[in-house]
Amino acid sequence: MSTEETKNINPDTNAAEAEKATYDAEQAEAAEAAAPDAEGATNAELDELRKAAEESQQRLLRAQADFDNFRRRTRQEKEEFAKYASLKLIEQMLPVIDNFDRALVSSRETQDFEALTKGIEMVYRQLDQVMTQEGLTPIEAVGQPFNPEFHQAIMQVESDEHEEGFVVEEVQKGYMLKDKVIRPSMVKVSM
Repeated sequence: MSTEETKNINPDTNAAEAEKATYDAEQAEAAEAAAPDAEGATNAELDELRKAAEESQQRLLRAQADFDNFRRRTRQEKEEFAKYASLKLIEQMLPVIDNFDRALVSSRETQDFEALTKGIEMVYRQLDQVMTQEGLTPIEAVGQPFNPEFHQAIMQVESDEHEEGFVVEEVQKGYMLKDKVIRPSMVKVSM
């Protein structure tokens, strides 16, 4: 069959093909016409994305700088706190030191040992009061069961007064600061 015969046999197919060809040609023309616009739109979108990425980068850099500054300030504050941590205690100890000075000066001038003893007792009470205010407490040892967390045994002795394993004598007083042992009591323990 010739082409003319095929065209005559199915006229609907030819019309559909013609419409399709026309549609494809129109689409191609529209795509060509829109290509510069699409390219311009794509460039605009890329520019916006670049700006957003640059802004995000700048925010990140500022956040990192802020964090570095915060870390440096915190370290400096911590160092300064450690440097002056004992300031409060020192301020409380100054009157005790003043009273020791007065007692020494007075004892040199008068040679009154009884007054010196009284003065030293008063200064000791003042010092003890300051230490108690700061949370320092002596560890009770004599007559207590031996506890290695609070006591350091230096000797075992026989004792009729105490059962085995009890503290008989305190050689050196132990102390706690709040709830922490800072120096255990040196003790003699019964056997």
